[in-house]
Amino acid sequence: MDGTIYLDNDLFDGTIDFLEKVKKKQGRYLFVTNNSSKSVTAYVEKLKKIGIDASEDDFLTSTEATILYIKENFSGRKFYSMGTRSFTDELLRQGIDAVTELSDDIFGLVISNDQELTFKKLEDATKLLLRGVEYIATNPDWVCPTSYGYVPDCGSFAEMLCHATGRMPRFIGKPQPEMLLLAMKKHGYTKEETLMVGDRVYTDIASGFNAGVDTVFVLSGEGTLDDAENTQTKPTYIMKNIRELCDKI
Repeated sequence: MDGTIYLDNDLFDGTIDFLEKVKKKQGRYLFVTNNSSKSVTAYVEKLKKIGIDASEDDFLTSTEATILYIKENFSGRKFYSMGTRSFTDELLRQGIDAVTELSDDIFGLVISNDQELTFKKLEDATKLLLRGVEYIATNPDWVCPTSYGYVPDCGSFAEMLCHATGRMPRFIGKPQPEMLLLAMKKHGYTKEETLMVGDRVYTDIASGFNAGVDTVFVLSGEGTLDDAENTQTKPTYIMKNIRELCDKI
């Protein structure tokens, strides 16, 4: 979403027209995001504020995918949550034993795009990683776009912790294909009926490529033409923005 249909609270021209056109063609759109700092409820509220009428069923987040991964592989285990309060609350709401204080019985560390990051969290995470716990991250994005440029995202936090501990996490969100495969399965669409739209080659476009679906790389966010040319996961189409995509449907 960030850099593709809006930036901060500024909705991009063409977004509403694009979404309406998809619905008129009896299609289905999903907001698939790596941003794990907000809950789905918070995303619904944000979109409504900027003019998009959305429900929780319109979203698939890296937080949801991470929760599914933990439930399927480490059910009942205790995880230290290095994330926002909203992220930790969502883990707890979905039945994950998530804590924010160190203890001897912690099985794993899960990190996300923590916009409430403190040195204590970094220190706790370092201690746990040196202890050898299971290590999971919601997404590998290095930065998150803002109106004034970029701020560090989950991938940058992981790099920082790697310099301190020598360990990197298992990333769950894009560019892994699981989120898109889950979306297609959930809503009954084939790969041929699916199109991934995003502004980052190394996450959005790569996830579509890895899932075997067509992709549209828009130049309204973080990514550049150089990114598209210097990757093995090349986009199917390159467009300036969501307005151009809308006009070409």
